[in-house]
Amino acid sequence: MPKQKTHKGLKKRVKVTAGGKIKRGRAGGGHLLSGKTAKRRRKISSPALVRGAIADTIKEKLCV
Repeated sequence: MPKQKTHKGLKKRVKVTAGGKIKRGRAGGGHLLSGKTAKRRRKISSPALVRGAIADTIKEKLCV
């Protein structure tokens, strides 16, 4: 049975913390930021954690 390969596209988009949690960026910060409130821009700039079953799927794809 061959080894499972790391999903390279996903590897560029998420990071695994020291505790094994998955950290991702938030959507909506690419452009048109002047029309968004300062509070919303701050929230977009901060990373978010992935939770639930999707986090387990991501770990499988990253071969963690």
